[in-house]
Amino acid sequence: MAKYSRLNWYLAMRKSKHIKFDFIDAISLPMFAITMLAEARTLQNRPHLRELGDMDEASEEELSGASPDPDPLVPVGYEANDTKASLKMLAGNITINTLFALLLGRIYRFLYSHRVFDIKNRKLSFLFAMIGWDFLYYWSHRIQHERRIFWANHVTHHSSEHYNLSTALRQPWSGYLVSWVHMPLPLLGIPAQQVMKAGQLNLLYQYWIHTETIGRLSKPIENIFNTPSHHRVHHGSNPQYIDKNYAGIFITWDKIFGTFEPEVRRVKYGLTKNIKTFKPLAIAYHELGDLFIDLRKSDGWKNKISCLLSHPK
Repeated sequence: MAKYSRLNWYLAMRKSKHIKFDFIDAISLPMFAITMLAEARTLQNRPHLRELGDMDEASEEELSGASPDPDPLVPVGYEANDTKASLKMLAGNITINTLFALLLGRIYRFLYSHRVFDIKNRKLSFLFAMIGWDFLYYWSHRIQHERRIFWANHVTHHSSEHYNLSTALRQPWSGYLVSWVHMPLPLLGIPAQQVMKAGQLNLLYQYWIHTETIGRLSKPIENIFNTPSHHRVHHGSNPQYIDKNYAGIFITWDKIFGTFEPEVRRVKYGLTKNIKTFKPLAIAYHELGDLFIDLRKSDGWKNKISCLLSHPK
């Protein structure tokens, strides 16, 4: 979903006079609860689930793309402490970023007041908002994987070794690091309210793709949209899956910009070096802490900047 720190912005902004509580707001949290329970029950009825460490001793062929035949989809399932940690991360994400969300809304409205285009058709501007948000989300998501200072935010979402709907709710606490990416939208003439709504809908779309209960879909859907199969790849630490499939809604961006990878090998979820903790503060800030330590050890501004912008290991 990351990818996914825009939820807290919208929840805060809806309390202001600029955004009203609507039907989507009302059903989101109940929908999360109902669908997670349904997914957990579905997985419990499966004849076989993978053990968490099944991939630790995986062969090179299992981890790489050597074989042309796709592996069968065998889910990992739920684990109570992991799910609790994901829900705590969501709660912290909303709480910590509430004040920043109000500030961001003001920035959006300021930029819109200095817009370079005036799109009078509201339906057209909202269409632009959805497409524009998704396009910029691709680049936001990509830069969070490719530059360590931004990875310090997004690493939270990848810290679970499980893959289910609760993983979608494992939200970071440092979304301010990449909040600037979508600021061109109001400047280009899209109202702040529509920008926030596009972000909310983009985020909600990505919720359902965090599942192992859905296999590969029909080719027309897989060719255009981000799907559970595509996003499982994104959460993989297999060598060929790292830094792939950044899409929000449209997988087209990955195919255009050369970051697409199909799901072939069974996915090993989590980080290349897993943190093995369920403590929210450690999940949220372990990479940021490591980054500060490395910055202190770096001599000179050139090395410090290089440390900030280096590729995460």
